[in-house]
Amino acid sequence: MRVITGSAGGRRLLELEGLETRPTTDRVKEGVFSALQFDVEGRRVLDLFAGTGQMGIECLSRGAASAVFVDRRKDAFALIKKNLALTGLQDRARVVHGDSLAFLAGAGESFDLVFLDPPYASGLLEQALERLAAPGFDILAPYGIIVAEHPADRRLDVPAGCRLRKTYRYGKIAVTLFRREGNE
Repeated sequence: MRVITGSAGGRRLLELEGLETRPTTDRVKEGVFSALQFDVEGRRVLDLFAGTGQMGIECLSRGAASAVFVDRRKDAFALIKKNLALTGLQDRARVVHGDSLAFLAGAGESFDLVFLDPPYASGLLEQALERLAAPGFDILAPYGIIVAEHPADRRLDVPAGCRLRKTYRYGKIAVTLFRREGNE
């Protein structure tokens, strides 16, 4: 697992041991960032269920203004900090140890780009999509993008106030992008 491009391009990231965390493969990550290439620079990023932090770190490497990483596992929290230090990107990052859904409930800030990659069978993806689109929370900025990784055989409902941008398939994995509508 490595950072693809940008200021930390080519750097290898540390990975979590065990099977509880399923890192996004380089092939999927390359596809996602090909689709997002003009939507990263200067943006505020939220990497929920962050695991190793690789998606948010890739954004920071590509010029994102800031990134918040959230994971409930202590070992993931520590590893994200190490990976940020390895890449020299910790100055624009904040790492939160805690429940991702609880973070959404009390975020108090908005993000332009949100990555969601919870454990597939947990039901957390649908709950996170619901909370991101909930009226009055404004976690997702107008025209903000949600990037949701999920099994290719699962179809996601479009969150309220968003539209489906596209679903990309990579074998058994799919990545769906949603864009929030503006405040017209």
